[in-house]
Amino acid sequence: MKRRLRLGMIGGGQGAFIGAVHRLAARMDDKFEFVAGCLSSTPEKAEASAKEIGLNLNRSYPDFKTMAEEESKREDGIEVVSIVTPNHMHAGPAIQFLKKNIHVICDKPMTATMEDAYALMTAIKSSKAQFFLTHNYSGYPVVREMRALVKNGEIGKIRIVKGSYLQGWLGSNEEDSGSNKQAEWRTDPKRSGAAGSVGDIGSHTMHLIEFITGLKCISVAADLTTFVEGRQLDDDASIMLRMSENVKGNLSISQIATGQENNFSISVYGEKGALHWSQENPNYATFSKKGVADQIITRGGVIQSENSYAGIRIPPGHPEGYLEGFAQIYSDAADIILHHKDKDNLIELLPNGESGLHIMKFINASVISSKNNSKWTNLDSI
Repeated sequence: MKRRLRLGMIGGGQGAFIGAVHRLAARMDDKFEFVAGCLSSTPEKAEASAKEIGLNLNRSYPDFKTMAEEESKREDGIEVVSIVTPNHMHAGPAIQFLKKNIHVICDKPMTATMEDAYALMTAIKSSKAQFFLTHNYSGYPVVREMRALVKNGEIGKIRIVKGSYLQGWLGSNEEDSGSNKQAEWRTDPKRSGAAGSVGDIGSHTMHLIEFITGLKCISVAADLTTFVEGRQLDDDASIMLRMSENVKGNLSISQIATGQENNFSISVYGEKGALHWSQENPNYATFSKKGVADQIITRGGVIQSENSYAGIRIPPGHPEGYLEGFAQIYSDAADIILHHKDKDNLIELLPNGESGLHIMKFINASVISSKNNSKWTNLDSI
């Protein structure tokens, strides 16, 4: 019987959306046991949150430094920590736990600032522990099948990539309502970082394009806009891309697109064919070839990739999606840590420090480009 990894959590207490998502995802494949946490930066709220979810109060900590110190001393201490705080609180806890050689699973983006990103990267390289980022869409079976098709040359040399991520939930001053914690920190540069929509959902879009294609973004020409009066960060962006292998692309990012919920889509166009996927219908992708009727790729249907099959938990026709994508990241991370599967193969699939730093460069290059009249800006200059 495979043992469960002992898991702790930083953040994710009362009023936090993403903490419960991570806890559900970690439990889905029965590879983790949640045993400790610092669920809030406010000690009283941390304790109240621990009581609410049934966490042993003896292992509910008032701050992450105390938690890292105490858990590293215990024979039954945590082996992995999930960091599910706002962006500005990713680096500090991650560095602290990596110093104790405790594995880290961190929400995206990697950090709020480039300075923190480089500091965290140094800690990752110095630690014996693993560091993973939860770009959960890369865990979807159909997305992994698209990656396999591209890698196998099924669409030929890639010419164009297009990504669109449209939401409407920040179409007004939600951050000033006093009742929307998610809007408050995501529009606050001190907690979110240099970008708003580009850091929040643009990071997912860029990561997934690179994940599917194997290409890297080289430079950007970005036009970031803040439409809502009084808001401090961008809520809409149009970004042109220059990718490796002379591939061109563009992104359309918005959190003020009235009527849109989570309309995230990726298209990849090659010399022989094209692939299209939409997050709101995540169990299907379209495979187009010149002169041939479109093929529909289905989760659990006729697929090529072993990594795609690994993410299928229930029979075809039963929808899987967002939570299962997170669960796949956790499941693969557990298998890497415990060496249950081909480690090198899985490491290729999971977002890590290197990919996280690259996405941070993309975010900051986009901000700099926009401030300079959409001037082409190389990521390597960041």
